[in-house]
Parts: sequence; structure tokens; C-alpha cells
Amino acid sequence: MARRGGSAEAASPISCIAERPKASFRMADDQEQIDHVELKPVTKPMTYTRLPATEPVEIRFQDLQYRANLGIGKGTKEILHNVHGRFLPSQLVAIMGPSGAGKSTLLDVLSGYRITGVRGVVTVNGRERDLEEFRRVSCYITQDDRLQPLLTVRENMKVAADLKLSAKYNDQDKYAVIEEILSMLGLSDSANTRAGRLSGGQKKRLSIALELVNNPLVMFLDEPTTGLDSASCLLCIKLMKLLASQGRTVVCTIHQPSASLFQNFDHVYVLAEGQCLYQGSAEKVVPYLESVSLPCPMYHNPADYIIELACGDYGKDKITRLVNATINGRSIEWFNDAENLPPTTHVEVSHRSPRLPGRMRCNLSLQETTQINQLLVIMNRGFTKVKRDSTLTYMRLVANIVTGFMLGVLYFQSGVDGARVLDNYNLLFSILIHHSMSTMMLTILTFPMEMNILIKEHFNRWYSLKSYYIMVNIVDIPVAGGCCIIFTTVVYFMTGQPYTLQRFMTFMILSLLVVFIAQSLGYIVGAVFNSVVNGTFAGPILIVPMMMFSGFGVNFRDIPSYLRWGTHLSFLRYSLEGYVGAIYGMNRTTLPCEEQLYCHYKYPSKFLEDIAMRPDVYEDCIIFLMLMLVLIKAAAYYLLRLEKGISDGGAPEEVGSETSGCGAASRRTTELPPERCERFVLRSSVSLGASDQLRRVLAKKCFQ
Repeated sequence: MARRGGSAEAASPISCIAERPKASFRMADDQEQIDHVELKPVTKPMTYTRLPATEPVEIRFQDLQYRANLGIGKGTKEILHNVHGRFLPSQLVAIMGPSGAGKSTLLDVLSGYRITGVRGVVTVNGRERDLEEFRRVSCYITQDDRLQPLLTVRENMKVAADLKLSAKYNDQDKYAVIEEILSMLGLSDSANTRAGRLSGGQKKRLSIALELVNNPLVMFLDEPTTGLDSASCLLCIKLMKLLASQGRTVVCTIHQPSASLFQNFDHVYVLAEGQCLYQGSAEKVVPYLESVSLPCPMYHNPADYIIELACGDYGKDKITRLVNATINGRSIEWFNDAENLPPTTHVEVSHRSPRLPGRMRCNLSLQETTQINQLLVIMNRGFTKVKRDSTLTYMRLVANIVTGFMLGVLYFQSGVDGARVLDNYNLLFSILIHHSMSTMMLTILTFPMEMNILIKEHFNRWYSLKSYYIMVNIVDIPVAGGCCIIFTTVVYFMTGQPYTLQRFMTFMILSLLVVFIAQSLGYIVGAVFNSVVNGTFAGPILIVPMMMFSGFGVNFRDIPSYLRWGTHLSFLRYSLEGYVGAIYGMNRTTLPCEEQLYCHYKYPSKFLEDIAMRPDVYEDCIIFLMLMLVLIKAAAYYLLRLEKGISDGGAPEEVGSETSGCGAASRRTTELPPERCERFVLRSSVSLGASDQLRRVLAKKCFQ
């Protein structure tokens, strides 16, 4: 395709229209002075005095490749194609490219947010990145603002300070940090506003503020300007530039910046189809394009033009030309002060960060505070959310009261009527279905939304997964337990069940166990499935087999022998059997029956015999349900850890890494291209004094 427009001057600093004639904007001679008017912003200049306490961080990556798993039987797709790059400290770095170019993927890989399917080397200050150590000095701010909507701005900041600042900070110091950050970001006037009521720009600034609490050296931001107006975009970019100028390494992805935004970036890394088209100074984009015979057209934003090239608007061959010109990111020719930068060299993958000698880091937590403090802080946050959540708390309470009264009216005094034993049996099963379905479905609907916040906060080292899981289970006890107690009490006494303390307490304990088991099943479904839609579909499917094997409708003696194993897995079976034992067991006497009616089940023992349930197993049922509750909660924790790729020790281990415990040396076996693998094996074996035969065997492995 033919090139548009004429060539730009090589000296054009940032915009292809920098050298345009001023007269082109004049509409009349009497407006000549308009061109000399300089409009200055009236916004308050941003200042921030908390400088990083440790050395700046330079990030390099070599032969970085990422393959995404497309699903079972669908294979993989390569997203990043052996890209190279170098991000210097005190610079605001923009990763640019069209949709699908691999911007967010590269950001995720560099931050450690993605580790499965990654090959290549990422180094920090010339040494291979230790992921746990790197996470201590970095933070990741996602594209969607994952905030606690029911907490105010100041409350969100206080939680972050309590979790991310060490014990040497007292409350006065924490509040000083909070107020300085809020003032710098222009959030002081909104400090008492709930996060859910903030504007898009304020939410983005709050997301940045939360991660600034512990003063990170490296900041990764995924499309921080998405969904913001031009003024908010410019404010956000200027904020990031200020943070970078203080010695931090700030890396963000951006789709297609305007000219005014583009000139604020110190370093630009352009991707197309998972390959590097350009890396270097933003001011040198125009000269670079000129050097490869793709000059930027006159009156054209260079950011727009290079994105058009990356999209293939001018032909796919232009993408190949740009990739070759920058050697897929190896070239540093277009860096600022490139002649004084040390050359990019291959790094031996056995190098480690010297901050912590040996394997001392095995004994250190990724979090700044103890698990007890983490638990107390997030429990306090959880109870605050419960008090303010009208849906999860108050509507749930009202729904249980209303449903309880409706069942009480429908089955009024059925528990003391010998002619309505089957009706009462139906009531017991209805109570079980209410306890299980309402609790589980409410958890399925709310937990996935909380999962996004959990993943972000855990990755940024706010707290451990263990602390969070304990908190979730404790915080929901008052609400779930309170609703269960109110509902059960209303139904129990309105329907005329036996007025004895032992029977009532047995019935209540069974009800509470059912509620907590259903809640744990909701955690499992919420952890496994990525969306509320999938969860609401899977939840009932999980409950239906429990109902089939509960003994209701088809009693135990009529279930085929090859399916009876299912009754031992159904928590509804033990619950229903315990209910029946509590109501009709314990040597209950003959039920009242009117003379003109035939009461087939006025003798409780006859009813128990016909439904094949024993009257004395309610205690065993409680024990079985307790064991089942423990197992399901343990399974929910394990699946939460497995499915979301998070653990108490930090991020999951890197692909291809081996750890042999704190008492042994760590060896990293990152997969390399065959020629580099051979060189590395030969160097390593020589240093270890290996024989020639052993070196040849090891080198041969690289080519298999």
C-alpha cells in the first residue's frame, strides 16, 4: 500500500506536526496574537515526599515466550514470540499496541501475574528475577478497579496501611502516610465517600493510592486510562510520571494515546502480533520510522501512525520490517543516552538476588504483618461490610423471616397432628431445601465478585490466603447463623413440633450444619467457576444428586444396591434422617388424632418403619455432618488455592523451576533455546568439575 503524505523531519521531537507553519492555524490577520497565548492549567501541582528507600530497579527480559492453553484437546497458542526488552528506572514506560498484540500478557508475565506457559529469562538489576523477592518491591494494578465499594476512601486506605506497613509504623505514622497520598492524588475531598460512589477517574486514583502505601519500587498498571475522559487520563499519566521521576520503574499498557499523552512517556515499547516493533524513547519514534523508510505523515500523531502500522493497515510486510529493525527488542539504539548504557548480555540462570543470603527467604513471609494482624484487620473490614450490605444482610434476614412465616402458616400445627404426618415430613424436607439452596446460591452469586479483589490483594501481598479464608468463614457466621436460627425457630414453633429442649436443640444444630455445609459448597462452586452465570448453573446440578439420595421420595430400602453408595455422600440424607429422628424418635408417644379421621401414622414407630429410617441415629447424623463440614471446607480452601493459582507462600512456582527446600541450594531450570542451553550446561558442568563424557551427555539433552 502506498505511503500517505510527505516525510517528516528527523529532528521532530514528539509529534509529526511539530514543524507545521503557524500561519496554518490563523483565520484572520486580526487573530495573529492568538498563537502567542499560552494556556496554563489551573490544577494544583502534585508533590510526593515519600521516596523509595532502596536502589532503583532495572528490568530486562530475553527470549520471552508465552503460550496460552486453549483448553482440553485444543492445544496451545503462542502469544509472545521470543521478545526482548529493557525497562530502566526513573522512567514511565508505555507498552503500546493494537488489541490482541500481547500488551497485557507481557505486563502479566513481567509482574509475575502469569507464570504458567512462560519461557525465557527476566532479570532484575542484572540478575535473574526471584519472583518472591520481586513481589516484595513491586505492585500490580489491574485494568478493572477492584475496590471495596462499601468502604470509604479513607477506610480503604486504612486497611491497606494496616496490612502493608510493618509494625514499626504506629497509627499516627499511618495516618500521615494516608493523608499525604490522598492529598497528592486529589482525593482528600472524597475521603469520606464510599468507593462505590466515586467517579471512574477517582476509582483509578484510589487503586493507585492503595498500592502506594508501602512505597513500591516497581509499579505495573494495566490500561490505567481506559474509560476515563481526557482530563482524567492526563492527570493519571502525570501522576505516574511523577512517581517514576522519583526513582521508580513504572510500566503501563495503553491502547492508543493521544499526542498530549504520548509526549509524557519516557520510554515506549510497541507490540504487534506478540513481537516488538519498537522500543526506545518516545521522542525518537519519528526518527526511527524515518530510518526504516516508513516516515510519519505530516499532521499525524506518531502514536496513531505506529499503531496503524502494527495493525497491518499498510501491509503485513511493514510489521516484519519493524521487527527486524529492532531485532525483536534486542536493539537499544533508540534509547535516550544509548551510548552510555551497558550492552544487553545473556544472564546465567543460576544467579540470585543477593538481598537475602542462601535460602533465608524460605522463613520470611511475603506479607509485612503477622497472620494474626491480617486476620484482625480483614475481619474488621468484613464486619463493616456486613453491616452496610443491604442485600447480603438485611434483605437476607427479611427473606428468611417472611419465608419462615409462610411455611408456618402453610403447615400450621402439622407436627402435633397424627393425620398430617406426611405433610410434616414434606415440611422437614422443605426446610432442608431452603437452608441449602438459599445459602449456597447467595454464596455463589457474591463470592466470585469477591474473588477478583482477593486475587489482586493477595498478589500485592496484603494478606495470606489462609487469613482470608478464615475471615470469610468467621464473618459469615453471625449472618448465616442468625438467619438460620430465626427461620428455624419461627417454623418449628408455628408448625407445632415437639416442645422439648433436647429435640429443639438437635433440630437447630442440624439446621446450622446444613447451612454451613451449603455455604462451603458455594465457596467450591465460586472458586471453580469463573462467572456468576456458570456458578448459578452448576449450583443446582450439585444439589440435585444430594436430593436424590436423601431418602425423600425413594426410601433407602428401595434404592438399587449399586447406587446406595450415593446415600453416604449426601449431606441431605444425614440431615433429613437427623430431622426425622429429632421429631419422631426419642421414644415419642402416640400422636393426637381426631376420632372421625383414620391416622395411619399416629404411632411414630410405624412411620419410621415405612420410610426405612431409624429413630436413634440423630447423634450419628450430627457427627457425620460435622466431619463432612470439615472435609468440604478443606476442599474449598484447596480448590480456591488451586484454581486461582494462589498460595500462602506467594505466587505459584515458575514453570520449569525446582526447589529442594530451605536446607538445600536452589537450581532454576528455565527452558532455553538449544544453543543457549548447551552453552549453559557446558559452563555449569565445567564449574562443577564434571567429566568430558558427562558434559557431552548434558549438552546432548538440550537438543532432544
